[in-house]
Amino acid sequence: MIPASIPSPPADWARFVIGPFTIHAYALCILTGIVVATIMTSRRLTKRGAQPGVVVDFAIVAVPLALVGARAWHVFTHVGDYFGPGHAWWEPFAIWQGGNAIFGSVLGGAVGAYIASRWTGIRFLSFADAVAPGLLLAQAIGRIGNWFNTELYGIPTTLPWGLEVPTTNPAFPAGLPAGTLFHPTFLYELVWNAAGAILILLIDRRVPLRWGRALGLYLIWYGIGRSVFEAIRIDPTTVLLGLRVNIWAALGAVLLGVLIIAWSVRRHRGAEPGVYRPGRGWTPDAPVVSRYTAADFDGEPPVDQAAAATSGAASRR
Repeated sequence: MIPASIPSPPADWARFVIGPFTIHAYALCILTGIVVATIMTSRRLTKRGAQPGVVVDFAIVAVPLALVGARAWHVFTHVGDYFGPGHAWWEPFAIWQGGNAIFGSVLGGAVGAYIASRWTGIRFLSFADAVAPGLLLAQAIGRIGNWFNTELYGIPTTLPWGLEVPTTNPAFPAGLPAGTLFHPTFLYELVWNAAGAILILLIDRRVPLRWGRALGLYLIWYGIGRSVFEAIRIDPTTVLLGLRVNIWAALGAVLLGVLIIAWSVRRHRGAEPGVYRPGRGWTPDAPVVSRYTAADFDGEPPVDQAAAATSGAASRR
C-alpha cells in the first residue's frame, strides 16, 4: 500500500551523542557514500590493471579537497548567511552546522584526483572513468542525510509521495498551512543518481567507456537531473540572471560532459593502452630488490649465501 505521504524524521534523529562526541546522521551518510565509492573505484581500477589499493592514494588527496570545495561553494552561494553584521568570522568554517555543495565537492575532488594522478602515474581520465558510477552512488547515499535534516525539499505538492515538513522548519514558507506537503527533491535526486550509476555500469559492460567517456556521461546525467530538481527547490540561494546559481552549474556540467565525449571520440578512437601513463606502469610479479649498507647492521652484515657460492665457484675456475 502506498503511504499518503513521506514523514520527516524526528528532530533528534539528525544527531546523537556518544560521550563527549555529537554524531550527525548527515555526516554518516556522507562517509558511507565515500566508502562505497572508494570500494567500487578500487575494484574497477584493479580490474583494469592498477595496483591494488592505489585508490587510497587518490582518496588521501581528493577527499579532503572535495570537502573543502563543497563547503567553499556553499558559502559563496549563500554569502548573506555567513558574512556581514551579526555573523562571526568563524561561521564560514563551521561545517558542523551543515552546508555543503556537490558541485564544489566535484571540483575540489577533481583537483585532488589530478594531483594524485601525477603522483601515482595513473591517467587522470582513467581514474575519472573508474570513479564515475561510484561517485553517483555516493551522491545518492549522501541525499539520505538531507532527509534526516529535513532539508532540500521543493515546492508544495498534492502527490501521494509529498514530504511532510513541520512548520517549525526554518525553510517552511511563510503563509502556508500546517500539513502542506512538499516535493522531496532530495529523494528524486537519490533515485536519479542511483539510476545513472547503474546505467554507466551497464553501458561500460557492453561498450567500455574509456578516455573520459564515463566522466562525460556522469556530467551529462547528473547535470540534467540536477537542473530539473534544482528548479523546484525552495531553499534560499544566489540567483543569477533569473536562475539559481546551481542551475547554471548543472547546465555547465552538461555542456562540459558533451564536450569531453566529443573530444574523446575524435581524439581517441582506439582502445586505452592501460591505466598508467607510459613509463609509470606497475608489474604485479616484479621482484623486490633490497639494498643494504653497513650502517643498517650493528655488526658485520649478513652474508648472501647464494652470492657467496656464485663468487666462490667463479674463483675456482
